[in-house]
Amino acid sequence: MKIKLVSFAIICLACSPIGNTESLKKTEKEPHLSQAYSYIQNPDARPSLSLNGAWSYIIDPYENGYYNHRYQPYDQGYFQNKQMTSPSDLIEYDFSTAETLQVPGDWNTQAKELLFYEGTIWYHRNFQLNKQLNKRYVINFGAVNYAAIVYVNGKKVGRHEGGFTGFQFDISDYTNNGDNFITVKVDNRRERDQVPTVNTDWWNYGGITREVSILELPDSYIANYRLQLSKANQNQITTDIWIDGKLKSTSEKPALVQVSIPELGMKQNGYPDKNGKVNFTFKPNTDVKDENSLQQWSPKNPKLYSVELSYNGEVVNDKVGFRTIETKQDKILLNGKPIFLRGISIHEESPLTDGRAWSEADARILLGWAKELGANFVRLAHYPHNETMLKVADELGLLVWSEIPVYWTVMFDDEIVYNKAESQLVEMIRRDFNRVSVALWSVANETPNSESRLAFLTRLIAKAKTLDESRLFTAAMDTHSSSSNGVVIDDPLIEFVDVIGINHYCGWYYSVAEKCAEIVWENPYNKPVMISEFGAGALQGKHGDKDDRWTEEYQANAYKYNLQMLMNIPGIQGVSPWVLKDFRSPRRPLANIQDFWNRKGLLSETGIKKQAWWVLNDFYVNMAIKKDK
Repeated sequence: MKIKLVSFAIICLACSPIGNTESLKKTEKEPHLSQAYSYIQNPDARPSLSLNGAWSYIIDPYENGYYNHRYQPYDQGYFQNKQMTSPSDLIEYDFSTAETLQVPGDWNTQAKELLFYEGTIWYHRNFQLNKQLNKRYVINFGAVNYAAIVYVNGKKVGRHEGGFTGFQFDISDYTNNGDNFITVKVDNRRERDQVPTVNTDWWNYGGITREVSILELPDSYIANYRLQLSKANQNQITTDIWIDGKLKSTSEKPALVQVSIPELGMKQNGYPDKNGKVNFTFKPNTDVKDENSLQQWSPKNPKLYSVELSYNGEVVNDKVGFRTIETKQDKILLNGKPIFLRGISIHEESPLTDGRAWSEADARILLGWAKELGANFVRLAHYPHNETMLKVADELGLLVWSEIPVYWTVMFDDEIVYNKAESQLVEMIRRDFNRVSVALWSVANETPNSESRLAFLTRLIAKAKTLDESRLFTAAMDTHSSSSNGVVIDDPLIEFVDVIGINHYCGWYYSVAEKCAEIVWENPYNKPVMISEFGAGALQGKHGDKDDRWTEEYQANAYKYNLQMLMNIPGIQGVSPWVLKDFRSPRRPLANIQDFWNRKGLLSETGIKKQAWWVLNDFYVNMAIKKDK
């Protein structure tokens, strides 16, 4: 059902859940509202009720709370939150007496018996809502791994698939003024037709892993916006704003939209068009000799501007930066000048506690380590990290590679799987339009070369370009071949990316470290190359000869010769070694060494530096000194 069109066309978000796979199919039929914009951006800037904290939970490996004994979904599941009203009642669950889990948080590290658990857990909590007239109420989940079905007061409000992107549902018509409850069926089982698929080299953390809140919005509100330097004219700032929600009556004009950037002395007003969109163009002072002129964001000068957007009584504040990123032949240009990306790869694991990272404190420590290492760039692998990481990267001046988990052996010949990957790509891009740190969107990691894989990934790149032409596109590839002289960069996907990402583990998975520096690379493409991964494992505190695997000396030696090798690669413009810190992985069972940790970190899981840290740190510091001379 849609609200009757009056002054401009808008989807009724109370009727169509925001951001789930079901509603994406619906919004694709609407020419006025792309699926990229049907998401309420920057939820932290909206008035909200936090649902963080203790949630009751019930482990349900057989999914008795969803299916009856004939394995059919039924309407008396756990989401009804039934309570005994007489001693004869038969109710075989009770959230009021159940144990609790902290949200945000994964369940694996909060209860010993759940460390390896994969399956369904029901989350539940009560909440009070003071409902106001002419307000919309939207529940916002930062991420739930992997599949979620959300119920409010026993009614299903929507479902979402994908463990690393946010989603939202309008729950205005499902809530009461006063007492309410929410129940979420969370299932982290790995399946062959998922993205990622069954085999990964990271921990399958289950649960509500990022923050949850209920947004209180006007009946018509700013859903999404984008501010950036114009691609056609880099002396202009273009602003696009999308309005969503209920319509005004036929006798009323839509409310005025106002955008201001106070530091630049800029302010404009306008009305949404019939499609709920409004555009502004700013022409800032770009005289570099004027201290009040527009400053472009860079790692050396991570300048952010306070932006205020107002509409229909709502004010949304954000901090954005302005910069350009492009390639010219085999160079990466930031603000028109060549830049070498001195990077490090990072997994989303907390340096403070055990399990998933989600907080600002986590982000500041992880990215602070990257800065201490000498990095100006981070690869956030192998999935979209939490929004706080991007905001802190904006502030600290770290360029970002952001990636969806199209990883290893995704089913490239399955259209349903493609749709899942595309949904995650759209959700990643739409959330982070305004994060100036994001320089590269990556569509895959280490995928095997085939015709179906090429068709799959090129479709993703084409889709991404319809949403964002202001950034570079890449993928981490391991499809290079040997020649009589060394290694040839060889992958048909290279034709479609802006930056060639190569994962290469000389001295660990093949050969010995000393021979790495002798490898001759051939690059037949006139495009920039990044070594998106290299590295070796070491148990922090284990010492021995440089040829003794798992010692810090072995890892440091591998770094020494790999760094010599990569600087001889034609077109090399960046590197993001694997990986900042040790992280959990079920693929790594070696007792007394790995103990289910991937040991390729430059830091231990508790943040202690290994010898290889200093090898890379010296390399980056010396590179930065030479560049500044």
